[in-house]
Amino acid sequence: MSLNNPKKSRPTWDEYFLQITDMVASRSTCVRRQVGAILVMEKRILATGYNGAPQGLQHCLDIGCIRATNDVPSGQRHELCRGIHAEQNVIIQAARYGISIPGSTLYCTTQPCVICTKMLINAGVRRICYREGYADKLSLEMLEQAGIELVKMEES
Repeated sequence: MSLNNPKKSRPTWDEYFLQITDMVASRSTCVRRQVGAILVMEKRILATGYNGAPQGLQHCLDIGCIRATNDVPSGQRHELCRGIHAEQNVIIQAARYGISIPGSTLYCTTQPCVICTKMLINAGVRRICYREGYADKLSLEMLEQAGIELVKMEES
């Protein structure tokens, strides 16, 4: 912003919510990938989530990563992990506090995996904005078939 042009440059709503999602991801306790997710409706944040171990359990930051120890590649064998994905956590948080999410937009630092995609479809999420891709072709196919708008944002 200059004195000659007092109009300040503002982020778009999608940029704004993805920036907040980056902050949410900073709470992640995963040693491999920090992911954040928020659900938004009518420009209001409904719930947030990040990836990490369930409440009250030891975090991978403290005890190590099962997936790293067993050389499990990214995008495979999701059941071999102590953590809950950020997208799962944001749905759980909304449910726990009685927040209705059908018709909402998910902002996520990473494209959802197929497991999270199935949950998001059934939860009624209508739009997903993400920054980083994920090697999961089936997820993309299911989102398209469900008619969920998928928007890949550029790095800011």
